[in-house]
Amino acid sequence: MTAATATPALETRGLTIRFGGHVAVNDVSCRFTPGTLTAIVGPNGAGKTTYFNLISGQLRASSGQVLVEGEDITSLAPSARAKRGLGRAFQLTNLFPDLTALENVRLAVQSRAEAGWSLLKIWNSRRDLIEKAEHILERVRLSDKRHIAPKALSHGDQRKLEVALLLAMEPKVFMFDEPTAGMSVDEVPTVLELIQDIKQRGDATVLLVEHKMDVVRSLADRIVVLHNGALVADGNPAEVIASPVVQEAYLGVEVAHG
Repeated sequence: MTAATATPALETRGLTIRFGGHVAVNDVSCRFTPGTLTAIVGPNGAGKTTYFNLISGQLRASSGQVLVEGEDITSLAPSARAKRGLGRAFQLTNLFPDLTALENVRLAVQSRAEAGWSLLKIWNSRRDLIEKAEHILERVRLSDKRHIAPKALSHGDQRKLEVALLLAMEPKVFMFDEPTAGMSVDEVPTVLELIQDIKQRGDATVLLVEHKMDVVRSLADRIVVLHNGALVADGNPAEVIASPVVQEAYLGVEVAHG
């Protein structure tokens, strides 16, 4: 079976959402395969985050479908989609702000292992869960801050913790929405290396919404461009970046038309 005919890890078919008379995402069909990192780009208001919200279930589509490994999950809640293998890095308002970074990651590991959510019993009896959580914190360079609560971490360290929680859930599809936003120049490489590591495993499908074109160029195998909610370009990075529609719509470059 070729890559072209293989069942994609994630697929959207005619995905659309309307808010009153405004079509925020308009008939977007895309297939995403394992071992690839697709950057989703476009100007502000293009529908990128809305498209992510439709995939992960935070928004219900007006029409169209979302499929994971060929299974239609369009009607499922976000939690059920996560169990099917969709993983999205969320802001820390979704965490336990008063627990430590290690406890937050351990809970995610525990949830993935379907060991329940007891904060004390499983914590004390399953040393393997603690060791796995500590290993993940080491990967994201947060071992020295494992006993600090998320709300006390710097913005950059909070973003690293978001990645740690995603790694703990071991999804088939990793979704990152501007993972380097608000980070200092010194902190950005760590997150980019983590995303690169996930990509190089070969079995994961990675979707990345990112405004920084240098980040896109360094990581992406493919670029999908949204503009006014519609898919206007899809292909390898060099071709897409050079295309007139991207030069005009995304980069703001005037292109002469013959």
